[in-house]
Amino acid sequence: MTKPTPPIAARKPHAATFHNVTREDPYHWLRAPNWQEVMQKPETLDPEIRAYLDAENAYFEAEFGTRTKDFQETIYKEIRGRIKEDDSGVASPDGPFAYNSRMLEGKQYPLIVRTPREGGPETILLDCNIEARDEYFGFAGAEHDRSHRYLAWAADRAGSEYYDIVIRDLETGTDSAEVIAETAGSYVWSNDSTAIYYTEYDDNHRPYRVRLHTIGTDQSSDPIIFEESDPGFFVGVGRTLSDKFIVIDAHDHQTSECWLIDAEHGGEPRLVDRRLTDREYDIEERDDLLYIRTNSDGAEDFKIVTAPVDNPGAENWTDLVPHQQGVLILDTIVIRNHLLRLERFEGLPRIVVRDLRTGAEETVKFDEEAYSLGMSVGYEFDTSVFRLSYSSPTTPSRTYDLDLETGTRTLLKEQEVPSGHNPDDYETRRLFATAPDGEQVPVTVLYRKGTPLDGSAPALLYGYGAYGMSMPSSFSISALSLVDRGFVHATAHIRGGMEKGYRWYVQGRREHKTNTFTDFIASAEMLITEGYTAKGRIVAQGGSAGGMLMGAIANLRPDLWAGILAQVPFVDVLNTMLDETLPLTPPEWPEWGNPLLSAEDYQRIASYAPYEQVAAKDYPPIFALAGLTDPRVTYWEPAKWVARLRATKTGETPLYLRTNMGAGHGGASGRFDRLKETAMCYAFALNAVGLEGSFNSP
Repeated sequence: MTKPTPPIAARKPHAATFHNVTREDPYHWLRAPNWQEVMQKPETLDPEIRAYLDAENAYFEAEFGTRTKDFQETIYKEIRGRIKEDDSGVASPDGPFAYNSRMLEGKQYPLIVRTPREGGPETILLDCNIEARDEYFGFAGAEHDRSHRYLAWAADRAGSEYYDIVIRDLETGTDSAEVIAETAGSYVWSNDSTAIYYTEYDDNHRPYRVRLHTIGTDQSSDPIIFEESDPGFFVGVGRTLSDKFIVIDAHDHQTSECWLIDAEHGGEPRLVDRRLTDREYDIEERDDLLYIRTNSDGAEDFKIVTAPVDNPGAENWTDLVPHQQGVLILDTIVIRNHLLRLERFEGLPRIVVRDLRTGAEETVKFDEEAYSLGMSVGYEFDTSVFRLSYSSPTTPSRTYDLDLETGTRTLLKEQEVPSGHNPDDYETRRLFATAPDGEQVPVTVLYRKGTPLDGSAPALLYGYGAYGMSMPSSFSISALSLVDRGFVHATAHIRGGMEKGYRWYVQGRREHKTNTFTDFIASAEMLITEGYTAKGRIVAQGGSAGGMLMGAIANLRPDLWAGILAQVPFVDVLNTMLDETLPLTPPEWPEWGNPLLSAEDYQRIASYAPYEQVAAKDYPPIFALAGLTDPRVTYWEPAKWVARLRATKTGETPLYLRTNMGAGHGGASGRFDRLKETAMCYAFALNAVGLEGSFNSP
């Protein structure tokens, strides 16, 4: 049987000069000049670009997709069999009702429902399966107003993250004809239920403005409440749990600024304290006192201060929870008599509860080697109950309510695995890899008991390492399809995240970015040394900024990997950071550096950018996934990367690009369609290590 021939992208002259350095980019033409329009109207994509993407999709399908179709279906059914399809969330009480979401068997999207708080029949407020209309449906959630009469819900129908907000009358069940169109997806009701504050994008797809829409009026007359002039800052809108203030926040990745609006009476936004470079803060309110989580005054791992609502400037900030080096405060919640803070200490999460009447504190933690922990309180401020969620790689998710007055902990829900799951069949370990500079990199490992630890097992190693985002050690129904086939599943908690405090993040960005890559390689080498796997038996996986990691480690150590899964990979770092018209470029200069202004930043980024560093060498099998309407990692980044790899690399290992022509950054929108993408990736991983077929199969 003749093997399909991979498409070869045309090379077209294009050169750009910065800091007296000229670089050729023969695949620049894949960047659509009308990309803003394509995000909303994919049909406007240039026919030549579409033809190339279609050709890559056809090649993938002919060379891999069709051959592994039955196996993909097997994995898909396995993963789906671990989902309780007719599942419900845990209801959140608010006044006379309790609100919830639940899924129906066989359906892709949730129902939004409520029941009377004291008992009674359920009412379906919104059925997203009906609203999806068998097309892409990016649901941005639903918010009821304080009167419980109206529901605002928002959806994106292209994957481009433009959200239309619709108002539903819950007494009649009908939607108003008015739609707040093309918003940035952040919105909140006014206290009197007559208006909605919402954010909108500028021409380059950056949320930069807050408007106020009064129900029953034309959107074109919505007044501007706040507008950000710095293209490096994004704007969001929310509210304090106490319902006293609408909060506008302007932020990049290291700097933030908050403004308050009286939620009861409206009026002009009032500044809490002006932005200072590299200072972050966020706020809650109780009894006319602001509770502020901040890294001000050198509090690298954050502290909590208070300030009077009437005079909230930094000169009036008073320490409540002082800074402790190595104890990272991730989040805070303030309810009537308690302050809750989610912390990370020695790489593991914990929740600390402070009684604001007495100052007494209590810590909630668990005993497994690695686990994930979260907290929430729903809609109500005047409560003594908070909700925590817990899981580990071996333990399915559990949701508890903890009453802080009585100490009673109530298990509300335990994740069911209909096809069966026995945690005792699996082992979770928390290991450490030694980085080249001596730092100890945490690695969470999951494997089935009985898996040989003599180097013969294949492994999947996942990593991210950017923006201070920490990777949770949580339960995954999908990962079991690999682990049950003998894989070791590992997550490398590399620098660029905050698993070991804010310092861990700082050491993985800007001038220290290459630590992220060498940490990941060190994690792989540790797994090999300790017998968990072997060189050439590891499939590396990462997405978005983690996809950049995949490109970098492919260039640095191609010999280590059996295969590389790069999902919406941010691989064209230099060209993207040079293009200030792209949505995320100015906000991300603090993360990567600004190569437009700094020759040093230019050279540094060029030295590791995966697209720039592609070379004539043998690469492992690579599978790149993209979304045509993705505003975060534009489709042309993986397309250009694959085109350059295909033209440059040596050897015969397969190289695939699959572009979802009807979705954006998150891939398919429906829960089952997303599982099919996971099954596709796992089929690639299993082929890469020679299980369930191989790339040399006919």
